[in-house]
Amino acid sequence: MSVKCAFLFAGQGSQAVGMGKDFFENSEVAKQMIAEASTRTGIDFETLLFTENEQLGQTEFTQPAILLVATIAHKLFSDAMEIKPTLTMGHSLGEFSALVASGALDAMDAVELVNLRGKLMAEACANQEVGMLVSLGLSDEVVEQICAEQREAGMQVWAVNYNADGQIVIAGIKKDLEALVPVLKDAKAKRAMLLNMSVASHCPLLESAVAPLVPKLEAMIQDSFIAPVISNVTAQPYSTKAEALELLPQQLVLPVKYKHSIANIDDEVDCYIEFGHGNVLKGLNKKATKKPHFNVSDMASLEATIEAIKAL
Repeated sequence: MSVKCAFLFAGQGSQAVGMGKDFFENSEVAKQMIAEASTRTGIDFETLLFTENEQLGQTEFTQPAILLVATIAHKLFSDAMEIKPTLTMGHSLGEFSALVASGALDAMDAVELVNLRGKLMAEACANQEVGMLVSLGLSDEVVEQICAEQREAGMQVWAVNYNADGQIVIAGIKKDLEALVPVLKDAKAKRAMLLNMSVASHCPLLESAVAPLVPKLEAMIQDSFIAPVISNVTAQPYSTKAEALELLPQQLVLPVKYKHSIANIDDEVDCYIEFGHGNVLKGLNKKATKKPHFNVSDMASLEATIEAIKAL
């Protein structure tokens, strides 16, 4: 097909009990992928995904769960429709699903890889109470200046997710984030709210997680990209193993430039397809692009997206 599609994948925070269940109940491929992922990691994904449990909120389990559902959605779409992405992109953890969609990472290798990534991130944060906070209604420059001033005063807070104009996530030590809330509100933030996160992603607090992840990246990333992946670190495309090995370790400790990425690619694509539970990225994109945005999160949305793409 001649339609130029960007394949998108959300990250941590998009999880919910029951995600992927419709795929599991209606697709043998989905059942096989869930069984294979369980064998590979020792995680009972049927229980993790489909029953109430505390593990789904713990990053070492959250990350492979989100990735598994996203890669199932992508696999079912790709099996049903011969269409190559113009590029792939993910938000934070989603960049690993994007690598699967680009052909540079096997889906089961990716499940194992992000399970390790989650463990390393949890270990890096284990001896300190950390968190993340979302700021709404302030410019990048104002939030960056506030964070810089707080760091000069001895606090550990960093702007880490540039999601959309006026929406920035800040990571750091939890008590420092709590102290930051009134400062942001004094600066006329519409909202400053702590998120339910047990790690402090994309900031220097994760430095100890970088080196242990590298050998697994080297072993699993392949030089077989069918489409470029947009880097969270640079907001630019990469399409070689060497570039991936340079950028993915940095992704742990540097900000996610999501809104910059959308701005950089919008002229190159006709539409966006989001794979995985919900449509978190559609919400972020609504002010940034006028291009159609479809999602594949269950069997009904799979069929609807296929028909919509055919009609373009």
